[in-house]
Amino acid sequence: MNAAAASPPTPVVRTIDPIGQPLDAVVRVPGSKSLTNRALITAALAAGRTELRGALFSDDSQYCAAALRRLGFDVAADEAGERFVIDGQGGRIPAGEAELYIGNSGTSARFLTAMLTLGHGRFVLDGNARMRERPITDLLAALTELGAVVSSPSGCPPVCVTAAGLPGGAARVAGSVSSQFLSGLLLVAPYARQPVELHIDGELSSAPYVDLTLALMADFGVTVHRDAYRRFRAAPQTYRAQTSYAIEGDASAASYFLAAPAILGGTVRVANVSRQSRQGDVAFADVLASMGCQVTSDADGLAVTGPAASGLRGVAADMRHIPDTAQTLAAIAPFAASPTLIRGIASARHKETDRVHAMCVELRRLGVAVDEHPDGLTIHPAAQLRPGVIATYEDHRMAMAFALVGLRVPGVAIENPGCVAKTFPRYFEVLDSLRLFRPV
Repeated sequence: MNAAAASPPTPVVRTIDPIGQPLDAVVRVPGSKSLTNRALITAALAAGRTELRGALFSDDSQYCAAALRRLGFDVAADEAGERFVIDGQGGRIPAGEAELYIGNSGTSARFLTAMLTLGHGRFVLDGNARMRERPITDLLAALTELGAVVSSPSGCPPVCVTAAGLPGGAARVAGSVSSQFLSGLLLVAPYARQPVELHIDGELSSAPYVDLTLALMADFGVTVHRDAYRRFRAAPQTYRAQTSYAIEGDASAASYFLAAPAILGGTVRVANVSRQSRQGDVAFADVLASMGCQVTSDADGLAVTGPAASGLRGVAADMRHIPDTAQTLAAIAPFAASPTLIRGIASARHKETDRVHAMCVELRRLGVAVDEHPDGLTIHPAAQLRPGVIATYEDHRMAMAFALVGLRVPGVAIENPGCVAKTFPRYFEVLDSLRLFRPV
């Protein structure tokens, strides 16, 4: 083999062209990943047929839907119409054995692992190299307390489930690593043979995502009794299929477009995410307001106008409940007049990559002074950022957030831009639409 043949492939990069004037744009974002995957699982567990409208079609949702099909569920997909139709089996898993591959979809890994305990047979769930590094021990420990037989030699996927239904009872759940552990347990709790009572150890991170889970369960007819974020109790119940269930636009995806006017000026409106969204990440608009932006909303949409002549202000933001927007804030923070502290995101070190460290490395690549902390980072103002190729670490949010820098700074490129397919395949197309100014 010659040297040329042995050399690694040249990385694919996408250069972001700056926009030289204030924005005036309206965009729509795809359906919420968090809601789509929760709704897919819940609809499969319901008794009867459910149509999901406005659903997300991305790597994560496709992995979840494909896994359900391997488990014997009828899941019809209409990508052009943004619809899934699922024939639920009333808590029954049709297949007696299956091997599931879920890529790097954290929601799929956590929710499906819990769901498999309702079946009867042997199931194996696995993912890609990064998923095999993402801890799942706390979920397995809670499922074991509830009577399930689950194992993982490494404490990460692959996970083996030897299922004979879920007995139920009481269990303790760690709150600090991922709220998805608790959400996965809650989603399947109604189908345990006995009532399930979950006690949370420590402070629960990303608590709004648990609220999202409980609200969706209520939409499907299941009530969970709770004591704040300390204790949850679910009696045996059955989800009711929904003839047509609407999925909200993704508030995490909206954060990139709402942040753009903070560094470019002008106004961007996201037409399908409102202040009334159930998704916790809509609170990122409040962070932008504290930085000097103007935020307005109506029944359907949310708009941000860039700061006045006094400019963008740095903030101290505790983002433990909205960690998926931390990278968005990190991307615009160097343009502020004062430092920005992002704290409370230790759990982000266990995401698609160690996001805290990755943000620090890539900001420094652009010439920004950054201090890394165990649970966050401090970003100092930068008089002038330098060009650079941003490494994305196979993390869709690194690509989407740091592309914002390129809207302001010439010479910024995103390595492996295709990683956005995890949650937002058309991201760069929608980002480019910010250049299409509406006529006066």
